[in-house]
Amino acid sequence: MVTGFSPVADPGRPLRVVQVGAGAMGLAWLRTLTADPGVELVGVADLDVDRARAAVRSVDGCAAEVAASLGELLAATAPDAVVNVTVPAAHGAVTMEALFAGVPVLCEKPAAPTLAEALAQAAASEATGRLLMISQSRRYFAALAAYRARIARLGPPGLLTTGFFRGPRFGGFREEMAQPLLVDMAIHAFDAARYLLGSEPVSVVCESWNPAWSWYRGDASATATFLFERDARYVFTGSWCADGQETSWNGEWRAVAAGGTATWDGERRVASSAEGAADVPPGAHEQIAGALLEFTGALRTGVTPSGSIHDNVGSLAMVAAAVRSAESGGARVTIGALLDQAYEEALGLPVREEVRAALASWDDPATALATARKR
Repeated sequence: MVTGFSPVADPGRPLRVVQVGAGAMGLAWLRTLTADPGVELVGVADLDVDRARAAVRSVDGCAAEVAASLGELLAATAPDAVVNVTVPAAHGAVTMEALFAGVPVLCEKPAAPTLAEALAQAAASEATGRLLMISQSRRYFAALAAYRARIARLGPPGLLTTGFFRGPRFGGFREEMAQPLLVDMAIHAFDAARYLLGSEPVSVVCESWNPAWSWYRGDASATATFLFERDARYVFTGSWCADGQETSWNGEWRAVAAGGTATWDGERRVASSAEGAADVPPGAHEQIAGALLEFTGALRTGVTPSGSIHDNVGSLAMVAAAVRSAESGGARVTIGALLDQAYEEALGLPVREEVRAALASWDDPATALATARKR
């Protein structure tokens, strides 16, 4: 198993980056990349070349080359890294192309549409010795880090909860999804729960439903109870068709431990029964800027980032397990068993032989992922 990667050469110059995808999220990334003095955006690829050109023109100071494919830009610009902001269905193909061209990747969440495909991407990172990091952008809030520190001073939590209630009218694909809340949004809360608890989920019982007034086709409301290591419980309750009295996009949080209770309003206010309340000022690098900073730092130092694919699979597995439980009428789903099934599916995917060989070298997926997380 590959356990590390080499820093990029010549740390005295900006990292040359190619971005793939120029849609709405792509514009946000373009602005973030061009604002970072440690990065030189040298190319933007999109199947719609006119859209890519318009996106580049819309960002002051951006003079990136434009092409219809990543392959064209890899040859023309010789980048140090790729930022993958394509639609989720295209994540795997773009990421694999970059990794096997010897280029590390920062990919928007989710890593892949399925857990099996995400495991194949982890194996590709190992086979190539190149970093694949997933941008789980809502992990990068100064207030979340402060909340984690408050929790730690209370002792290991026995209970962690999130209440998430919003009423967005997105239109488009989200309103047609079978599980819009769990698949498109809850991964942020699930990922934050792993970060706050500092441990991994074991199993879940989940129920999802769609209220009569919902404007979504699929289930826009859900409650999931996860059993974590050390006998902790994490409970997520949320709805995407909850008008009025909305929570933060990060939800509202409560942790209960032997030393007391800590809360976070999802914005700036953190509080605990032991230390009182405080408003945490914004960090210099939050959300996708925070993900970019960790990624570029990893490429400079060779230190594996918290969002590496091997770590992020744990958050994606929580989503897959919650969906499986909800769709089976609330049956308990064991995440280890789900990973084992996804592993067998990954071995059958039409992937390069190097990827299949890396997968075959694993004793089992849970052990392989845990070993990589500890490096």
